[in-house]
Amino acid sequence: MGNKKKSKLEVKNNGVSTKEDFGYSKLEQYHQETTEKLEHHYREILKLLGEDVKREGLQETPVRIAKAMQFLTHGYDFDPRNIIRASKFREDYQQMVLVKDIEIYSLCEHHMIPFYGKAHVGYIPDKYITGLSKIARVVDAYSRRLQVQERMTTEIRDCIQDTLDPIGVAVVIEAHHMCMQMRGIQKQNSVTTTSAFTGAFMKTEKTREEFIHLIGTKLH
Repeated sequence: MGNKKKSKLEVKNNGVSTKEDFGYSKLEQYHQETTEKLEHHYREILKLLGEDVKREGLQETPVRIAKAMQFLTHGYDFDPRNIIRASKFREDYQQMVLVKDIEIYSLCEHHMIPFYGKAHVGYIPDKYITGLSKIARVVDAYSRRLQVQERMTTEIRDCIQDTLDPIGVAVVIEAHHMCMQMRGIQKQNSVTTTSAFTGAFMKTEKTREEFIHLIGTKLH
């Protein structure tokens, strides 16, 4: 029939999957061995839950979950301290630097159910600053793991403190936990807030109050 185009083409090579479906191209890259092992286990999990893994809607679900879980936990692939070190500059600036409303999406390590919200990160430099996007990348690297909000808050704080050695660091995270909303106590409007401070943010009430004021102020 000549050059009749296939409706679907998938090629796997060292974990790289290229799909072409009705003229739509998509390139994905995952660890092939990990994907195959996860796919097997999730297929068995679906069977244990009473599902028919051969029905149309579930045939590709195990591999989709395998890829999704690798994406949702890709924070393990990064050393957040190296993210800061890769963009560390000398600068004579000793006023507060604040990056607020950084979206977070994480998985609670107790039930592997999502929690999501915003992180607000501030620091007062002492000789060194970092690229603003690197603060958000550090937050992402810690959130894209199995987590508890309390630990994640201190991990972000300690990462910035250890790599930049600033005058102080402040981190506040506000999050909705699906384990409280869709199971357990089922309180839909609950918000969990955690905070962690070092240096000037701990010792100086005025500095801490300025940070709290700024994260609650809409400047745009």
